[in-house]
Amino acid sequence: MKIAFVGKGGSGKTTLSSLFIRHLAAAGAPVVAVDADINQHLGPALGLDERESAALPAMGERLSVIKDYLRGNNPRIASAATMIKTTPPGEGSRLVRVREPNPVYDACARPVELDGGAVRLMVTGPFTDADLGVSCYHSKTGAVELFLNHLVDGSDDYVVVDMTAGSDSFASGLFTRFDITFLVAEPTRKGVSVYRQYKEYARDFGVVLKVVGNKVQGQDDIDFLRAEVGDDLLVTVGHSDWVRAMEKGRPPRFDLLEDANSRALRTLRVAADATYELRDWERYTRQMVHFHLKNAQSWGNERTGVDLAAQIDPGFVLGEGVAAPA
Repeated sequence: MKIAFVGKGGSGKTTLSSLFIRHLAAAGAPVVAVDADINQHLGPALGLDERESAALPAMGERLSVIKDYLRGNNPRIASAATMIKTTPPGEGSRLVRVREPNPVYDACARPVELDGGAVRLMVTGPFTDADLGVSCYHSKTGAVELFLNHLVDGSDDYVVVDMTAGSDSFASGLFTRFDITFLVAEPTRKGVSVYRQYKEYARDFGVVLKVVGNKVQGQDDIDFLRAEVGDDLLVTVGHSDWVRAMEKGRPPRFDLLEDANSRALRTLRVAADATYELRDWERYTRQMVHFHLKNAQSWGNERTGVDLAAQIDPGFVLGEGVAAPA
């Protein structure tokens, strides 16, 4: 299951995504966690110190490794240099799975030990001095999109992505790569404004969007959110002493998380698991192709010097039954 956490900056999406990751790990589920936010706070939220977080390998700096592996022996892709963030897989491409070892994980993922288990953590990487003034952050998140385009996951696998703030993910097709998107919203007008924007942009793409009300202090806050987002409000979360201790770097055992917040996390998992029955791999592949063609025409063809539309394998549909190349 591919799950995104989005929301306004400061809404608490990184905190909630880290709690959900801990919840899954405590239940023994295999998890790949991805920090795709420019602020790169997921590692510390999962208990890493500054030195450990700084040592995480950046996906954006290892694009050549990712492309070389995913390209495989796909005859439609002349070289890894002609792959862009939206390049779809085809016959001969290598696919990645949540539980397997592969060179992408070797280069870009590190294990993080949590209560009850470990997760693989991948990070896009922060802006570097070389990026400032000449690059946008979507050059970093492109590595995540390419990874998800080649990912085959099942009903009991989890990939949890802490996304960029606001509606930045609409700068590419990344927002369509998930089974469910949890939008974290505070009970304020600014808090729900991102929801309205996200809902409008995602309307025509079959995005399953659910709102998680955060920093809720009482029934009035719940009523406000319900009036603003209607049935999209899935669950609300209030103050947590456990989270406060975690933010100070001294998290208690995860099984000491408040009962109300533990129930909220179970609700998130139930909602995510329920989307498995809604999966449509043909639509998923069509959307992949749609955004690849848009990016090819907009900038990709000119930058690579080739017709990137030729990378599309018209008979290929990504899915759990696709066999790995020999």
